[in-house]
Amino acid sequence: MRYLFPFCLVVLFSSCFGSFSEGERLFRMGAYEEAVNEFSEALFLNVTDIKSLHLRARSYEELEDFESALEDYKSILRLEPQYAQAHAGIGKLYWKMEDYRNAENHLLVAAKYAPEDFDILFLLGRTLLLNRRYESADEFFQLAKDLKPKDKSVYFYQGMARSQIGDLLGAAGSFNMCLRYDPDNLVAKYNRGLVLMRIGYISWALEDFEAILKAKPEHVEALAHRGMAKLMSQDPTGCLDLQQAEARGSQYAKLHIDACR
Repeated sequence: MRYLFPFCLVVLFSSCFGSFSEGERLFRMGAYEEAVNEFSEALFLNVTDIKSLHLRARSYEELEDFESALEDYKSILRLEPQYAQAHAGIGKLYWKMEDYRNAENHLLVAAKYAPEDFDILFLLGRTLLLNRRYESADEFFQLAKDLKPKDKSVYFYQGMARSQIGDLLGAAGSFNMCLRYDPDNLVAKYNRGLVLMRIGYISWALEDFEAILKAKPEHVEALAHRGMAKLMSQDPTGCLDLQQAEARGSQYAKLHIDACR
């Protein structure tokens, strides 16, 4: 009996502090401030609880307290240097702060330790695209595509990367696949039209520009490119498109209006 009171005191004392499961529940509910408090209480008793540090960092991230999130991710890496999600979390923070060079560095490390994590590979590909490392971006989008072969966004961004490295047939194929899974994506359709023009598939390019203008008549660059595509197929009404596009401020039309003079 003499040991009962101290044991009960420890149990009562421990129950005053947070738990990972309750913090996780609050995080899933979107109650991020409450989740931070819960994880902080749990970490008071166990400062090396990586799961609590990770979800507290994610909670801080949702609250846009990037400095606190960064500190938690760094704490995780001091405990477990190969923890891929902490590297990815830091990369994502730098992405949100538009520091794409640092984002790339951390996401590359994350991809090294988690080579089958779609989200890491996809964000790394987008980061490389912004950093104008187009061939590397294409490679990582390919890896992401292998993991999720029906993801429309991967095909879209891979098409953008391939356009930049001059793989026009590959870019057209990527945009085709994007539009298979997202047929209303006008940006993909417009970019496919540009690529098709460059590789000489003028009638198909015209179809894309027509579809864009039907859905969005104010798209002045689609109008300008439709005009040029018409002229390339010996249709003189292309000059009317170019003239109208030039009058509405299209730089492309201004560059090519001499074809109508």
